[in-house]
Amino acid sequence: MVAMPRRFLFVTICLVATVSFLVGLIVAGSTMPTPAQSAPPARTTLRATATATTGPLTNSFADIAAQLNPAVVNIDATTRDGSRTRRRLDMMLPDSPDGFGRPSERDREGPRRGAGTGFIIDEAGYILTNHHVIETADRINVRLSDGRTLRAERIGSDPDTDIALIKVTSPRPLPHAPLGDSDALRVGEWVLAIGNPLAYEHTVTVGVVSFIGRKLFDSSLDRYIQTDAAINFGNSGGPLINARGEVIGINAAISSRASNIGFAVPINQASAILPQLREKGRVSRGYIGVALRDVDADLQRSLGLKASGGALVQDVTTGSPGARAGLRPYDVIVAVDGKPVLRNDELIQDVSSRQPGTLATLQVLRDGRSLNVPVKLAERPLRERQVPRDETRPSSNPGPALGLSVREIDPEFAQRFNLPKGLEGVIVSRVDPLSPAFDADIERGHVLLEINRQPVRSIEDYRRLTAHARSGEVLALYLYKPEITRRELHTVKVE
Repeated sequence: MVAMPRRFLFVTICLVATVSFLVGLIVAGSTMPTPAQSAPPARTTLRATATATTGPLTNSFADIAAQLNPAVVNIDATTRDGSRTRRRLDMMLPDSPDGFGRPSERDREGPRRGAGTGFIIDEAGYILTNHHVIETADRINVRLSDGRTLRAERIGSDPDTDIALIKVTSPRPLPHAPLGDSDALRVGEWVLAIGNPLAYEHTVTVGVVSFIGRKLFDSSLDRYIQTDAAINFGNSGGPLINARGEVIGINAAISSRASNIGFAVPINQASAILPQLREKGRVSRGYIGVALRDVDADLQRSLGLKASGGALVQDVTTGSPGARAGLRPYDVIVAVDGKPVLRNDELIQDVSSRQPGTLATLQVLRDGRSLNVPVKLAERPLRERQVPRDETRPSSNPGPALGLSVREIDPEFAQRFNLPKGLEGVIVSRVDPLSPAFDADIERGHVLLEINRQPVRSIEDYRRLTAHARSGEVLALYLYKPEITRRELHTVKVE
């Protein structure tokens, strides 16, 4: 009577254990993870960048790099003397500290070599690059992606836009890069840069378009594309490429104050002058000879102008086409040959695109009256100082002594701030916070005339007069302040 319950209990326990085991297997099987599978590659990013354009997109940046890398070349520009062959990229921007890439004292008189980038634009071997890459070169060698090195011929260049055209001869057709439409770019689009930074050939970097139309060197012609794609020394002349695999810019400059601010010349600006570079080796532009500014709300209100837009004439160059046509200060140019002008750069670009000798009719508002002024265009003169761009607006190193940087006086600054005629000095381009110069109330835009009664006519003078300043020494800086049109003496204690 006792054994039966025990046997029944044992059987019951076995049955419960078996059922629990089976239930456990079922539950475990239902909760086991499914085998891992690779997700299909997402391509929404590249598709999104094409909303402003038409046509198929390349699948990825890797495909774009593989497609265009063969068209990118390394440029070796050699000059016999010690002058530099690089500017803009290799000097950064006007606010950059100097010294990078300068020849040392022992080799200053010997041959100098500058490295840059370019890209082939057709099978015949025409190559676009920057003017500053080959500006002073006596010999130009081009190394192709297949390892061949070919001697290049200078076809033409345009210093005002920093564009140059060279050519190599090859027994077989060369790979070339398709040119896109830089006017179709939008801020935020993906772009890719290829170049030879620091001699690392065919380096590929990726970023976005940060801004379109930056003014850096020449406010009348500059329309730079700003990008955060990494651009470094040696990228000069390399292509900036959109997500469709088309060149939309020529990398030309970087900021000295950040590692992610680079600039490229719009490819449409290069395409517009290619015929002249091929035929004449140089670019001729129309020219009126007037200094202009935009008409804004404050100017309209203060002068009682009827026009809310247009280009106001500030000054007329003596003997220029504008002077011969009778243009005067305070004239407002609102149209050219019937085409409205809203800003002064629109007028300059329109006139610059015309050939010298052609006739343009300007619609002008003068003292409330509208009149048509015919102007026969002359050829736009080259910049007054035809030197490498890194010497056009170089800057001294702020350094620990005074805490300020200076640069040469240029015509644009002199005109903008109405400097007295014949004023000689250097412009204060930067003042470090909490520096001796800062404590002495020296500000950016002041013109440094003398240090301890010694004239400062150039950056070299500034370096020479401050190079041996000792800690604790007091320097007397004689300054001209454009904002008050007055000279003042400031003392600075060297740290």
